[in-house]
Amino acid sequence: MALFRNLARAVVIAAAAGAAVTLTAAAVYAVGKGIVAAPADLETVINNLRSWLIGLLVALATLCLTIGGLRYLLAAGDPGEVNKAKETLKYAAIGYGIAALAPGLVEILKRIVGA
Repeated sequence: MALFRNLARAVVIAAAAGAAVTLTAAAVYAVGKGIVAAPADLETVINNLRSWLIGLLVALATLCLTIGGLRYLLAAGDPGEVNKAKETLKYAAIGYGIAALAPGLVEILKRIVGA
């Protein structure tokens, strides 16, 4: 159990470090290029939102899938741990499903706001 906790902590720390590096690099790139966040119209904003939403959902679902797989491998036959791993894998599948439906949800949003 202690091995799993240490491994889970390492995964979370690595994910946080990767996110920090990615966000910092994106900010430095934007500042260096003089990019101004002024989209031309509402449709551009909604399309950008869709892209970010899908990327975020897929990243979180992949993280859940990885953690669930590791939990399943490290369960060592313990029924409680196996059930927790299966729940985590279920949540990952739900995340992938929502990410797949995100473009449709954004289209509904476009129709609501009239873009």
